[in-house]
Amino acid sequence: MLRTYKYRFYPTTEQQEKIQFTLERCRLLYNRLLEERIQAYKTEGRTLTYGQQANTFSERKLYIPALKEVHSQVLQDVARRLDKTYQSFFRRVKNGEKAGFPRFKSQSRYDSFTYPQSGFFLRETRLELSKIGGVRIKLHRQPQGTMKTCTITVKNGRYYACLSCEVEAEPLAKTNRQVGVDLGIKQLAATSDGQIFEAPNHLRTSEAKIKRQQRAVSRKRRGSGRRRKAIMALARQHERVANRRKDYAHKVSRTLVNSYDLIAFEDLNVQGMVKNHQLAKSIADAGWNGLVQFVMYKAERAGRQVVRVDPSHTSQLCSTCNEIVKKPLAERIHRCPHCGTTLDRDVNAAINILSRAMRQVS
Repeated sequence: MLRTYKYRFYPTTEQQEKIQFTLERCRLLYNRLLEERIQAYKTEGRTLTYGQQANTFSERKLYIPALKEVHSQVLQDVARRLDKTYQSFFRRVKNGEKAGFPRFKSQSRYDSFTYPQSGFFLRETRLELSKIGGVRIKLHRQPQGTMKTCTITVKNGRYYACLSCEVEAEPLAKTNRQVGVDLGIKQLAATSDGQIFEAPNHLRTSEAKIKRQQRAVSRKRRGSGRRRKAIMALARQHERVANRRKDYAHKVSRTLVNSYDLIAFEDLNVQGMVKNHQLAKSIADAGWNGLVQFVMYKAERAGRQVVRVDPSHTSQLCSTCNEIVKKPLAERIHRCPHCGTTLDRDVNAAINILSRAMRQVS
């Protein structure tokens, strides 16, 4: 299985220029390949493949010498990236989803390139990159397994290396415990055995500072250097919020995976739920999808099982007598007039989620 390690690295000024040069060459190549695909379909009614476009790179280098300054496999990955975009487009059309035709990339929308097989290796505290050189990298933990790919990303003026490594599964000892998890807004998660994970509300706590920075951006003249600096400061503040949310989700997911053999969640349609403008910000701030994804990939490596169940009426159904007890969202305690059960609303829902998961598994 593949596991990705993300590290921050610190290129020199000369290396930064080379990275930006590589990004720009890849972006222009991506747009050119996209234009060729569009024209081939319009004029000849055919779709170019990855192989057909990748085989033209040797000839392109004769007419565009700048491409010789970029590692050959990085250029091949550009064609592969475009091909994946087209395959996703065809899949969405086939499934009747919103198609989203591939579009040309501006500089702000192309911020990474990949060494898919070779051209990179780690040497103590440096990451050696072909055509760029050895950059100082902060290895806060050692990567495990065999390195397969290296993706260089530039985000908000910072540089990151994502190393995808092939690792072996590391099953954890069985706990013989199962849990249902109800995701919420007031509290991030409640488990069927009564454990509560509070919602830190990172966006809400940083909202005042973000609004000040947004006003600072709006006061600056468009195209000015001061506006670019203000935009960068705002983007970094949003990045800090996202990083805090991810860190908390990693800690909660690790706790769940270490403690239970089977973990059950509701199969929520989050995209549909955020259309409710009264709850959209709170749902986005909670980061439900991120938490579930972290649990799923950790569980796969640890030999745990994750089950997603139908979310209908989990909060309204009494977990003891299975009678429907309707209550508004503001009512946080479940009180059943039929059997007298009284417990936290979210814990009641988590018990129902676990029951459905056990039936689904059996």
